[in-house]
Amino acid sequence: MGWINNLFGKKKQKEAAVPETSLADNGIIEAVVVTDLGNIRTNNEDMGLFFKVADENIIREKGYMLIVADGMGGHQAGEVASRMATEIVSREYFKLNGGAVEKNLAKALTMANNSIYEKSTSNESCKGMGTTCTVLVVIDQSVYYAHVGDSRAYIQKGDSIEQITEDHTYVQELVNKGDITMAESATHPKRNILTNAMGTKPELRIDTGKCRLRFENNDRLLLCSDGLYEYLNDGELKELLMNNRIKNAADIMVQQAKARGGHDNITVVLAVKKPQPAENDLKLTRDVDLPKLTRDADLPSDL
Repeated sequence: MGWINNLFGKKKQKEAAVPETSLADNGIIEAVVVTDLGNIRTNNEDMGLFFKVADENIIREKGYMLIVADGMGGHQAGEVASRMATEIVSREYFKLNGGAVEKNLAKALTMANNSIYEKSTSNESCKGMGTTCTVLVVIDQSVYYAHVGDSRAYIQKGDSIEQITEDHTYVQELVNKGDITMAESATHPKRNILTNAMGTKPELRIDTGKCRLRFENNDRLLLCSDGLYEYLNDGELKELLMNNRIKNAADIMVQQAKARGGHDNITVVLAVKKPQPAENDLKLTRDVDLPKLTRDADLPSDL
């Protein structure tokens, strides 16, 4: 994916990226990713990524992409599945020309599902692997989503927070039927049973749509794996987002999840939109005449 700036793609035991700044038509987007093994796991099956392309024209048309994928499977198969999901979804989405954002996201996730399923059925070491996949695309003030599994996406505006995605879990189905409340679902013994995952079968159910709220200055987007929200409720997430810079908020979220148990990998992707600085504020240097210290040379044609 050489033509995509994969800002935070390396998998480490713990990864904390310095906030990355990108100019958008209606403000500046800063994003940060933190991923951690947790207290129990010996390998990290999560992937959290923020993508932008180098071409500003493509950014205006296709936007910025944020992804969280939480893999599952024996040995290191879950890590393979989550990595395949993020790589294929980002590559295929940005390759598609024209069409609605939601449809292109669905196509990209379908392609990823097909590839993961094929690998899981043809490679014994990857048998039974799968992954969640939650994707947000930001174009100006609009936020589009595609979602499979129980990772989550939130938007925080002012003193409110709203979950954009709906969990594909057994307990969420019970909530939808009115059998239990959302509060009861948080402690239900079967809350971790997935009803939908990428790569586990040929057909995939994908939730797609557009967030009803606009992504405006000082709003924040949060994507996370279940290793975070198992330990922090929506109110706690909101308070941390409201009262901290995104880098500090992400670090504190991970630390608190680990302090309360940390039984799973924990991944947080945070983005904030800030007002674009005035033109006078952008020019921080002045032009000066410098001696010519280099000479012109013919560059290799393959650069």
